[in-house]
Amino acid sequence: MKDFLAAIESQATPQDFESIEIPDSYRAIVVRESDVAMFDSMASNAKDPRKSLHLQEVATPELAPDEAYIGVMASAINFNTVWTSIFEPLPTFGFLKRLGKESKWGARHDLDYHIVGSDASGVVLRVGSAVRNWKPGDRVVIHCNYVDDQDPSSHDDSMLATNQRIWGFESNFGGLAEMALVKANQLMPKPEHLTWEEAACNALCNSTSYRMLVSHNGAAMKQGDIVLIWGATGGLGGYAVQYVLNGGGIPVGVVSSHDKAKLLNALGCEYVIDRNEAQYKFWKDENTQDESEWRRLGKDIRSLVGEDPDIVFEHPGRQTMGASVFAAKRGGTVITCAATSGYMIEYDNRHLWMKLKSIKSSHFANYKEAWEANRLIGRGAIQPILSAVFPLEKTGEAAYQVHHNLHEGKIGVLCLAPREGLGILDTNLRNKIGEDKITTFRRQ
Repeated sequence: MKDFLAAIESQATPQDFESIEIPDSYRAIVVRESDVAMFDSMASNAKDPRKSLHLQEVATPELAPDEAYIGVMASAINFNTVWTSIFEPLPTFGFLKRLGKESKWGARHDLDYHIVGSDASGVVLRVGSAVRNWKPGDRVVIHCNYVDDQDPSSHDDSMLATNQRIWGFESNFGGLAEMALVKANQLMPKPEHLTWEEAACNALCNSTSYRMLVSHNGAAMKQGDIVLIWGATGGLGGYAVQYVLNGGGIPVGVVSSHDKAKLLNALGCEYVIDRNEAQYKFWKDENTQDESEWRRLGKDIRSLVGEDPDIVFEHPGRQTMGASVFAAKRGGTVITCAATSGYMIEYDNRHLWMKLKSIKSSHFANYKEAWEANRLIGRGAIQPILSAVFPLEKTGEAAYQVHHNLHEGKIGVLCLAPREGLGILDTNLRNKIGEDKITTFRRQ
């Protein structure tokens, strides 16, 4: 990969890239099928990604006609990488086996190791024979919607396709590696005012937040909407706050410390609830929720903004869903994705049906939504929320920090990039936006 790195750094021509031979193997971060039982009988918080994520040499897969090889300059950690690394809620090798049964090309994914990672920035190294819109040397970011366009349902909303998958989680050959294999329709232009690591951290979480709040497939937020955002400095929440502010809404961010509250203020979020300071106890015990605590949350929200929230941006799941359903205003919407605190949800249905509230599910983004979200990053309307960067060799530690919430925003990983700060071509736009604004999460 050294020859490709030199070509990338010199901004070589497409012909130059084509003259470099694709290597037979490359370095990648994997989980191994032989390790699936290593954390059996352990509590989730005791399971350690540093023990299950391995850096190893892997064989280069064959390139399909609709695919591209990408030289990955940087990637990022998402919760799906954490889940993969601790084999929860189930090992991902079952996903790979199902994909392996679909076709000749799907069979490549069914291996006894899984190359993880669902974010990346980099450069196109080769394209398959059916690829029209991309060529070697193109600088790109990758969104993780991995879907077959032969499924008719995908042509209304590709997230509804029966075989829709998340790349690097439900497919192999992900982004935490020196090279990645992707479908050409996963590629988007790299925002050229950002570094490789800043560009790599956005696609999954930024697109997810866009669909949840902005898209008609989500909450379709309008001007003046009050939006309660759980985990407002996290990987999803940091983008959600920006979308609410950009769209003329009023964010109420929930965080867990005074420092996180200051970070929200730096983003422009005026109304902040520190849940640790408030000492909410939504659960009396493992099986019983406390409605009086829901009411206290609702009162605290009204004391800040004078009304109940029109939209609740919900992703913690079990810990907060009861409170979210209660806190949403009459006729309001709880938009939910993920469930980082647990998947088995409980809420009081009386507060839902009698007050005409809605719970709406959301999962990543379709191609159009991902492109629109990336366009806003490219124009500087939405900023990256990168807070830390690790080398590829320390991916396990990066995942460990995400697993234990020892970070704000997103953690990036350098893959081929030899150091931070590289990859910026549009210095005029970067100067116009302002270094302080782009690096808000790095400075806190």
